[in-house]
Amino acid sequence: MPVDPSPAQPDSIDAIIQRCLSGDQAAWETIVRHHWRKVFNVAYKFTGRHDEAEDLTQDVFVKIFKSLHTFDRRANFQTWLISVSRNLCIDHYRSVRKERETVDRGVDPNQLSPAATGASPLAQLEQRSQIEMMRAALDKLPATLKSAVLLRDIQELSYQDIADRLHLPEGTVKSRINRGRTELARQIRLLREQQERTVRRASGPVAQAGRPGVSE
Repeated sequence: MPVDPSPAQPDSIDAIIQRCLSGDQAAWETIVRHHWRKVFNVAYKFTGRHDEAEDLTQDVFVKIFKSLHTFDRRANFQTWLISVSRNLCIDHYRSVRKERETVDRGVDPNQLSPAATGASPLAQLEQRSQIEMMRAALDKLPATLKSAVLLRDIQELSYQDIADRLHLPEGTVKSRINRGRTELARQIRLLREQQERTVRRASGPVAQAGRPGVSE
């Protein structure tokens, strides 16, 4: 996106914001043009990648547009914009880190691969159990979330490729993937809890029978 290096004048920003809130697309484009580089620099510090920073910058501007009506006209607009951008980038960073931790703990795509032939029988059995649980959890997801997660985490397609395949905006794709991962992790946790309860119930009578002094 072309960037105008000259910032919007302080005495005109109120008028630009007012026009923007009134639905003037050109006014919003003026705000984006004047401040794109500043927001991008903030995003780049959090991502360290040019393409991810561009995507995050677009997302930040969408959120800024939605919260523009909350801006206090007595404050400095650029200071407010950078503050909002930084907070949104922090939220994004935490969300991405949480997603990666979730994937590492319970949504490992490798678990959907066949067990390694060199693994011990016990290890193969445990891996098959994990695969079955993963598939059972996936089956509990709504079809829209399941397809998004499979395309991203199993087939490892890019967000744009997924958007093209599903005929959806990229933002919608990202939202579905995030929701799908969260729901998948929740379903895995529920299945594990159910499995643990079943094991405890099954082991109860055995433990009771094994106690000294308890006759059959």
